Amino acid sequence: MTLRRIALLGATGSIGESTLDVVSRHPDRFAVTALAARCQWQKLAELCRAHRPEVAVLSDARAAQALERALAEQGLPTRVLAGEAGLIEAATLASADTVVAAIVGAAGLRSTMAAASAGKRILLANKEALVIGGAVFMGAVEASGAALLPIDSEHNAIFQCLPRDRALRDPDSMGLRRILLTGSGGPLRMRPLAELPDVTADEACAHPNWVMGKKISVDSATMMNKGLEMIEAHWLFGVPRERIEIVIHPESVIHSLVEYADGSVLAELGHPDMRTPIAQALAFPDRIDAGVRALDLVSLRKLTFEAPDYARFPCLELACAALDAGGTGPAILNAANEVAVAAFLDGRIRYTDIAKACSEALARVPARSLDSLDDALAADAEGRRAASMCLKLPIAA
Repeated sequence: MTLRRIALLGATGSIGESTLDVVSRHPDRFAVTALAARCQWQKLAELCRAHRPEVAVLSDARAAQALERALAEQGLPTRVLAGEAGLIEAATLASADTVVAAIVGAAGLRSTMAAASAGKRILLANKEALVIGGAVFMGAVEASGAALLPIDSEHNAIFQCLPRDRALRDPDSMGLRRILLTGSGGPLRMRPLAELPDVTADEACAHPNWVMGKKISVDSATMMNKGLEMIEAHWLFGVPRERIEIVIHPESVIHSLVEYADGSVLAELGHPDMRTPIAQALAFPDRIDAGVRALDLVSLRKLTFEAPDYARFPCLELACAALDAGGTGPAILNAANEVAVAAFLDGRIRYTDIAKACSEALARVPARSLDSLDDALAADAEGRRAASMCLKLPIAA
């Protein structure tokens, strides 16, 4: 059995916590080589004490200095790095064969791209790498021979339902008819439309099934997360948008389905617990205990499905438009959404302003060809400026 050495980018978030829980259950299989986070140095110090990584990284330079002092006082040999350069170094460490990319948003793009170029085994939770980077990111994966394993619950479910010996990203060779991406509909699925402008951040973050960070919880409420997942699925599996269908499944037990030309439909089921897809990807092609309780089908009693209401979830239509525009379109949409969600969580805009800002950004910024990482980052900056102008927010330098 090969000991996998892991660099965990996004160690203090919900994905990071779930990953370390699984890793801790199997010390004979996994060792932590690097841990990275944004600014929570106290929490990262605790993780360093528990896992003794070679490297620890904080995006915030002052927080990194505080972490370095704390680790030195405790006599820990962990080397502390800071900023994006530190993230890239952690993602490309020679001692790490596996990189868990779990940094939320565009902030994780460069480090995830660096891991791809270095030929690492990448467990991808950062959907923005594909939403923003698209063909550039997949080109880096293919050129280096990196292994790409999705740990979003939906994409991991699709991965599990596809044949293991499939031709790379070729749906026709697999006899694939369509992908069915499931989503719970979030906490506002039944809220009267007239009340949506007055939804609070706490209400938008109160997901009925999943425990997640605030940003992705809001994306679940608007269903922007499902739109971004559609874009991600397009790149991961080489499936055109016309073959990707979004279905609301409130129970969050079926995590996605794949339909084949012969009429067979394969589904992956499980409790809504991120440790399941993380364990599947960490151990692939083996199976290991994830600490998740067994699924009792009898107690479920029923599973329900419904079509999404595009009047309630306009972000879905915007994601379709961005993917159809191609090139930098998805990067513009993602950037605008990040700005708008942050403003909503800060109490500066209303819930319904999120979709308005995204729509305005797509209208103001034309989609251009995407030939490099710099193209993606330039589009990201343009999308942020457009959303900030629409929302009358300060524009970052």
